Amino acid sequence: MEISSLIEPLFENFENPIVSMLAVSTVETIYMVFLSTIFSLLLGFPIGVLLVITKEGGIYEMKKFNAILGVIINALRSFPFIILMILLFPLSRFVVGSTIGATAAVVPLSIGAAPFVARIVEGALLEVDHGLIEASQSMGASNSTIIFKVMLPECYPTLVHGIVVTIISLIGYSAMAGTIGAGGLGDLAIRFGYLRFKLDIMIYAIIIIIILVQVIQSVGNYIVYRRQKN
Repeated sequence: MEISSLIEPLFENFENPIVSMLAVSTVETIYMVFLSTIFSLLLGFPIGVLLVITKEGGIYEMKKFNAILGVIINALRSFPFIILMILLFPLSRFVVGSTIGATAAVVPLSIGAAPFVARIVEGALLEVDHGLIEASQSMGASNSTIIFKVMLPECYPTLVHGIVVTIISLIGYSAMAGTIGAGGLGDLAIRFGYLRFKLDIMIYAIIIIIILVQVIQSVGNYIVYRRQKN
């Protein structure tokens, strides 16, 4: 069942129809971004770790595998999101049974953001002092221990900042997805704000997107601050 059919009854009694539309679209955007963030992290995070541990000089060196994986990630990142979303319509239909709506948009959003997440994780892990890794190896630590007990904790602040950047990027992607039927604030701004010449609706949608970005960035900064303080 599409998320819009569940949330529209919650706001249908609002006296102002514009407020009702904005509320529904905001929930759809949050729904898309939340799920696509989870799935893109599940896809991209292990790939980012693989890129680091299999590189030359890594703790599990596999240079050919690393090169092939890097090419695949770069190829996926080179696709404009709109084109990628259209190409993934068959997959969306297979997974969720539709190519229209917020739920269907989660599939291309997740796949589109996964390579971005992988590169963010790779960059964060590469900042870890190699001396710490060598010291852990000299003490007999296993590769999994080095990854989860040394490398990831050391780059925690950078990872949080990277995840925040990913979420903010997904908000932008979700707005673009709205142009081809994904719903959310992007869809509202295009269908009502632009095509029906209702400038006020477009402005309200933009303001809400800005607020979402500010809140997410502030939460990320606070998490990093608390971690560094402790």
